[in-house]
Formats: sequence, structure tokens, C-alpha cells
Amino acid sequence: MPLIDIQVIEGVFTPDQKKEMIEKVTDTMVGIEGEALRGVTWVRVVEVGSGSWGIGGKALEAADLKAMQGASG
Repeated sequence: MPLIDIQVIEGVFTPDQKKEMIEKVTDTMVGIEGEALRGVTWVRVVEVGSGSWGIGGKALEAADLKAMQGASG
């Protein structure tokens, strides 16, 4: 039974986006392991506080990622 953790910065993704992550990651795992294991494939979306996550020595805030989302759309 797989347990998949997706870690994101709190306040960046909507509940609908998190639901979509769970569904798509589950579908991907079922594609690998078989449909019989869908019911025991666990996915957790773990939110890390804004400013408690860093890349390249710089702490990231939710606003930083929202700006990135806006720039790509």
C-alpha cells in the first residue's frame, strides 16, 4: 500500500487544486500498480507554513509562488 506525500506551501493551492493533485497522483500509481490497489493508495497533501520553505538560501512565501503561477498563465 503506497503512501504518497505532496508537500506544498500553505495558502498557494485551492481545495479544488489539492483534490485534483490527489486524484491524478492516485491515477498515476494505479496505472503502475493495478486497479486493485486504488482503495489502498494513500495520498496526503501536507502544507508547510509560508516562509518555512526555502530554495537556494531564500525563504519562499505564498505570495512568491502565486506570482510564479500568474507569470506562467
